[in-house]
Amino acid sequence: MKLNGYIDHTVLKPTTLIADVEKVCLEAKEYGFAAICVPPPFVKIGKALLVGTNVKVATVIGFPFGYSAVEAKLAEILLAMVDGADELDVVANIVAIKNNDWQLISNEINHIMPVVKSKGKVIKIIIESGVLNRNELLKCCELYGAAGIDYLKTSTGYAEVGATAEAVKTMRENLPSHVQIKASGGIRTYEFAKELVSAGATRLGCSASVAIVNQQIQDESEY
Repeated sequence: MKLNGYIDHTVLKPTTLIADVEKVCLEAKEYGFAAICVPPPFVKIGKALLVGTNVKVATVIGFPFGYSAVEAKLAEILLAMVDGADELDVVANIVAIKNNDWQLISNEINHIMPVVKSKGKVIKIIIESGVLNRNELLKCCELYGAAGIDYLKTSTGYAEVGATAEAVKTMRENLPSHVQIKASGGIRTYEFAKELVSAGATRLGCSASVAIVNQQIQDESEY
């Protein structure tokens, strides 16, 4: 299983340097990753470094907690698109989900979707599956599936629980077929990455991308 094309090569730490962004761009080109995912201030740099390649530039919105107002998220989205972002990983309002305020969640996505789709961009909604109970996860699948998002994403990587194969499987079983799944948070080995893809993930958000691919190469060389 070649994982390179599944990977969003990610650097989102609050201490990210321009040198870090340059490094992930070089590695993304070398290894043929699907995308890089960088903080919003680095979108323009990433876009410039990846001109002429097939590597997409993704960034995060409302990161990492998701409880900023929809107006703030829209402002972030507009700026990211102006800077050249191809894909937008938007953190859902987890506070609203945990308080069963599905009207707020519906209002948020209904405001965001027309803006993103008017520019032909890809939208991934991060729901922090590790802190949701099963009913909350199923409701997210129902609501966001109906909204027509491109990906439902498991995690920011900042919660106490990241991606799990169980969550990915549940999402795949309860999402429309056109909605893909991005697993992220705590993916550090080839075996775990492979397990998540087998469960239904079509994208993997990783900061350990190079190590994972090198493990894959080593694994294949042993057969």
